[in-house]
Amino acid sequence: MRRVLGKVNRFFAFLLAPALGFLVAFAQAAPADKLPAQALMVPVASTAEKAEALQQKLDETKEMLRDADDAIQEIQSHVNKEKKEYEEQHQKINQLLSASKSQTKLSADVLDTILSNMLGDPVGQTFGPHSTVKVYSLEEAGYRGYMAKVRLKDPSALKMVLANDTIRSKGETTSHAGKRTGAVLAINAGGFMKSANGMLSPIGITVVDGKIRTYSSDPRISFVGFNKNGRLVGGKITSREQIARMGILQGASFLPTLLQNGKRMPIPKDWANARQPRTLIGHFDNGDLLLIVIDGRRKGWSNGVTLEEAQRKLQEFHVVDAYNLDGGGSSAFYYKGRILNKPSDGKERPVISNIVILP
Repeated sequence: MRRVLGKVNRFFAFLLAPALGFLVAFAQAAPADKLPAQALMVPVASTAEKAEALQQKLDETKEMLRDADDAIQEIQSHVNKEKKEYEEQHQKINQLLSASKSQTKLSADVLDTILSNMLGDPVGQTFGPHSTVKVYSLEEAGYRGYMAKVRLKDPSALKMVLANDTIRSKGETTSHAGKRTGAVLAINAGGFMKSANGMLSPIGITVVDGKIRTYSSDPRISFVGFNKNGRLVGGKITSREQIARMGILQGASFLPTLLQNGKRMPIPKDWANARQPRTLIGHFDNGDLLLIVIDGRRKGWSNGVTLEEAQRKLQEFHVVDAYNLDGGGSSAFYYKGRILNKPSDGKERPVISNIVILP
């Protein structure tokens, strides 16, 4: 039995001898002790540095996100503030527009009251989709005539009409111009020259539908025009560019200017204190127009009016700006299909241009 166990032990000893030898040799050599400590530490240090750098990037990103969030909040606050300011401004504008409309109506009512107190009730009224026209009879010591207060709801309701739609012709009466354009109201407009063969052509500047049909820089002549808003504008025009800048759509020329900003302008010496038939145009501070024709040269009916008298009367009517149009035998007042005044020639005179008001 002992011999058997001894054999077994020797067998396992022989089997395990290589492994035991390897372990003894490895223990004696201690290879790990011979490796540099720095070499063992490099991976650990490198990883720590990378982790630290990554953490720094994360911290920087968080800071940027916080800054971005603050910026977004500030922008949102600014947007909300601007939106609130816009809404408040829009509300104020609407309030001003409402007040303006109320004031305009009040102004119109006041003007109607003033005119009615001075002239009596209108002898004719037209309330059309594009304009409102109220006609009054004028009767003062020494002269008679007619006056229309016009409110344009649409600026295109006012037209400057050339006779036969050309700058050179035999002329056209005011009533004919009114009828062919379908106008409710018409008065004669610009001055004109007459050639030996009876052809008429405008003096000064004439503008029709925004196009300059005639042009003159004669400083003695006043221009009477209407801009794209239907407002009366005029005076001295020194260039074609000025006409464009003023947005003038319709206009004609004569002289002189009577009122500017409610103040009387000088009357030329050759025109001073002369009593004649007159055609006048002006506007109130609310933009309403005043068209006046005064008869003259008809004994027992009307002797006419001087420009100085006309200025005073226009001021009594609270007119702001006013101009003298062609007068004498040319003066004609057309309303609803007929001539109301009594032209000095006993009948209408053909003229080169007329102002018409569409209903």
